Parts: sequence; C-alpha cells; structure tokens
Amino acid sequence: MSFVEYGDTIKDGDTAIVFLGHESMFPVKVQHGTVTQTKYGVIRHSTDLIGKKYGSKVTCSKGGWVFILHPTPELWTMNLPHRTQILYSTDISIITMMLELKPGSIVCESGTGSGSLSHALIRTVAPTGHLYTVEFHQQRAEKAREEFREHGVEHLVTVTNQDVCKNGFGVSNIADAVFLDIPSPWEAIGHAKSALKAEGGRICSFSPCIEQVQRTCLAMEEYGFTEINTLEILLRVYNVRTISLQIPDLGKTAEDNSSTGFDSSNPSHQGSPCANLQQGTVQFKSGVPLREVVGHTGYLTFATKS
Repeated sequence: MSFVEYGDTIKDGDTAIVFLGHESMFPVKVQHGTVTQTKYGVIRHSTDLIGKKYGSKVTCSKGGWVFILHPTPELWTMNLPHRTQILYSTDISIITMMLELKPGSIVCESGTGSGSLSHALIRTVAPTGHLYTVEFHQQRAEKAREEFREHGVEHLVTVTNQDVCKNGFGVSNIADAVFLDIPSPWEAIGHAKSALKAEGGRICSFSPCIEQVQRTCLAMEEYGFTEINTLEILLRVYNVRTISLQIPDLGKTAEDNSSTGFDSSNPSHQGSPCANLQQGTVQFKSGVPLREVVGHTGYLTFATKS
C-alpha cells in the first residue's frame, strides 16, 4: 500500500479508511488477528479485510456495514491524528497550483507538523520529485518519518529535525518551490532563497495574522523576490435539498376553480398547477448554505525568485 501507488486488495500492514457515513470515518492499520470496534459492530481484520478489494462493503458483527477505502492525501487530511493545526484541501489545492508543482519537482517545506500538506506535496511531485521537510520539534519529526515509512512514500521525502530560521533546509540551489508554515516566516526568507534554484523558483508563506504577512512581504522585497501577492481562500458549501413552501393566499376561492372547469377529483388533473394550489404547498430543489461554515484559516503569500 502506498499513498502514491494505488493497489486493488487490502494487505496486512496497510493503512485503510473505514467509512461509516458522510463526515464519519477513521483510519485503521490492518493487522492479522486484530479487531476494530465500530458502532455497527466488530470488524475482524483477518476475515473481513485482508484479501478483500478496496471499496468493498464489509458487514460488521451487529449487522451494520461500512466501506473500506484506499487512503489518499485528501482522506488522510480528514482523518489524520492532529499533532498541530493543519492545512485542509481548500488551501492545499491553491498552494500546489500557485507553486507550479508537477511530477519531478523539488520542494522544501517547513514545518512538517501533522503531515497534511506533506502527503499532498509528495503525491504531486511523485514519482521522480522529492520533498525536503523540516520540523523543529523532535518528536513530531520522528512521528512524521514513521508515518511516511508506513505509507510507502519514504523514498520521496527527507525529514530533518532542526530550526529552519537558523539552519535552513539543508539544501542549496535545487528547489523549485518553498513552503513556509512557521510563526516567524520572515526569519527564514533568506534560507528559502538559498534553497531555491537560480531563477524562477516560487515561495509560499502561510500565516494566520495579517501582521505576519506584512513583515514577510517586507522581507521578500528585501531579498529581491518579485510578483509578491497575498490571498485568502474562503469556502462556502451548499446543501442541495428538496424544500416545501406554502403557497401564498392570493384571494382565489373554490368558486374560481369551479368557474374554470377544474375537477380536483379527476386523476388527470392531479399533476396540474391547480392541484398544487389545492394542497397549499409546493416542493422544489434549493441550494441552502450550511449554518456553520469555516471562516478565516490563514493568508497565503506567494512570490517568485528573480
């Protein structure tokens, strides 16, 4: 199993996603002799998972059922264990596009955190690219190495435990792009410039506060970066559903209906507009925004090495 190379069947040692329903799923490491408890009952790995195809519908011990999905960076972002605050697919999608990443690209990242963006970057640059990711916290760096190894992508990523603001990324003049998600990104702009290739490399800095953005932009100008721009991605989700609304009373009476020759008892008239008037309600499809939505996540500042 790999987050880059997709397989058909579930194998011992794989990481799989147990899908119980919309916004209800969790990751599980498949192991012989292990069981997983769900609200629908027990899943026995040896008989219910190993050897089955990804996407299979698995019946639990209580009679309920779940789907077993192959992990992807998007699914991992929704289900990973949070060691830090993470980036979600809304920001990740614009980052990979604006950094102009493709298979074969070399990317430097700091900090690694929970690895949400890291998995997306690895899939984008695979199979010939590479990710150099720097994490200040030693335990988080070790956990990231362990996850990359379990997910079959360790050959595409190098994890370094150091302070990027003091020691940089450990590489020079090879990166096509640099991503910064640290408290003081302006202190790492010089190291980012050194890591980028001679000309045309892209940089992105993620910051939740506009004061951080201001200092970062000043540092980018100081180090000669051009095309500096900042944007914010705000996502608004709509539910498409059938709703019923009461038809307003416009003064029509039963005598008006009879004068038009309308017979409500006639089956041929059941689907007519007048039939809806007799019922007093009308149904139609409507797009309704969610009552609670994710607001501001952070500012993304992009620039190009001149």
